[in-house]
Amino acid sequence: MLALEGERLMVSDLANTIESLLFVAESPVTIRDLAAAAMAEEGDVQSALDELGSRLAGTGLQLVRIAGGYQLCTRKEHAEAVARFLNPQKRRLGRSALEVLAIVAYKQPITASEIQIIRGVQSEYALRTLIDKGLIEEAERKQAPGRPILYRTTQQFLHQFNLADISELPPIKEQPMLEELA
Repeated sequence: MLALEGERLMVSDLANTIESLLFVAESPVTIRDLAAAAMAEEGDVQSALDELGSRLAGTGLQLVRIAGGYQLCTRKEHAEAVARFLNPQKRRLGRSALEVLAIVAYKQPITASEIQIIRGVQSEYALRTLIDKGLIEEAERKQAPGRPILYRTTQQFLHQFNLADISELPPIKEQPMLEELA
């Protein structure tokens, strides 16, 4: 058994390794993947994540749990300056795409024909747009005549809307436009 000081040093070294991994990661990373990359136990990785989160307090970065994993992000109070620096292109979704995305998010998995019934209009273009943007994906085939494709949201959807998982969606009752989905 190591002395407390030795354990602290090991957790600190692991926290540095994890910080490096999260820095280069393009998307949120699970504890399992961090443990595999760092060749460490998941419990040790969690301790190192706790230390890293504490260490980042008072800096321009923060450790966030999002989309089933962890990621380094800019703090909200610095977002405007970062946005000006990066000058990103606005990627807005049209009304029809937002409607389809909401339907898929709340009713997933769902077929294109079920979406059409809810909306009352064809939704193929909106579905293709959402697939191209990585917000929805084909989940599987429904066990029904013709075996239609079932659609679901993606990890990118969770990331884009800052959700840890789909259960964090607000209840439909809070969204007047979506009350019809209930």
